[in-house]
Amino acid sequence: MNEITTIKPSSPKDWETDQEVRWCPGCGDYAILKAVQRTMPEIGATPENTVFISGIGCSSRFPYYMETYGFHTIHGRAPAVATGVKLANPDLDVWIITGDGDGLSIGGNHTMHLLRRNLNCQVLLFNNEIYGLTKGQYSPTSREGTRSPSTPFGSVDHPAKPCAYALGSGARFIARGIDVHKNLPSVLKAAHSHQGAAFVEIFQNCIVYNDDVFAPFTEKANAGHQLWLEYGQPMLFAGGSKGISLDSQSLTLKTVDVVEGDWQAAGVIVHNVTNRAIAHMLVEMPFGPFPMALGVLYDDPAPTFESAVVAQNAAASEGKVADLQKLVSKGQTWMVDKEPHAI
Repeated sequence: MNEITTIKPSSPKDWETDQEVRWCPGCGDYAILKAVQRTMPEIGATPENTVFISGIGCSSRFPYYMETYGFHTIHGRAPAVATGVKLANPDLDVWIITGDGDGLSIGGNHTMHLLRRNLNCQVLLFNNEIYGLTKGQYSPTSREGTRSPSTPFGSVDHPAKPCAYALGSGARFIARGIDVHKNLPSVLKAAHSHQGAAFVEIFQNCIVYNDDVFAPFTEKANAGHQLWLEYGQPMLFAGGSKGISLDSQSLTLKTVDVVEGDWQAAGVIVHNVTNRAIAHMLVEMPFGPFPMALGVLYDDPAPTFESAVVAQNAAASEGKVADLQKLVSKGQTWMVDKEPHAI
């Protein structure tokens, strides 16, 4: 009689490799790595069924530090490789690690098509608003006026907004997190539970080339400028003393004061993750007049790309016998019997 082997749940340690983690001391990537390694056991993932795929950039070292299968691919092409992996084995749990330069510049086209196709995977975009690996040039998300080696007089580009870009590309799940925040694992769990392409923008501090660029809302003293969204809960921030309301005349969002906790009297709206129109407003809210919207902004699943491909292939092959020779011989084929001319 064979004994049944009980599979012991993994621990965060099981997801660590023997590779030296090589980021600058104090880099926000360390915190994201730890958050992911803590999250994997909690979602019931297994290393042998998990794949991390990256492009080029500081964030793209990530696969070396996860005890899973992985691909460190070329600049901007992680979505293309991930699509191939998922189509080859739809049961694999695929995570894409990219940065604001890798995913929105040279890889912008690939990111867009992955999102519109709705491949079932998680896309973690580390946004530090700079090119860190290549010594601090401005990136697609750098703010106007950013001084860098490539823009010594200040950038004149209008920055891309990752979450707005993802929504415009047809993504069905949009979320935001902060590298060192305790809520990041819960955002990752929500992304993993979504069936389809889950896009997560993570504000990541580059301590060398763009230090404290997010400090106005990430610093502990500025936590009141964070709006952590929760499905079915009112949009409150600043310790519940302020909230987000919808101006019915202009159909725009506005901030309101909440007196003695009565958010309903103040007209604060309740977060509905399936409301795409409100999600667009949340990602477009200008920081300063408004808080930074964080957590799950939009979550409305739709059929996935690989499930449609699998179903189509099954229908196309139904009742047919696999015959490679017949396939090769089909169409314009011919046999040359004549000997070639002697030279």
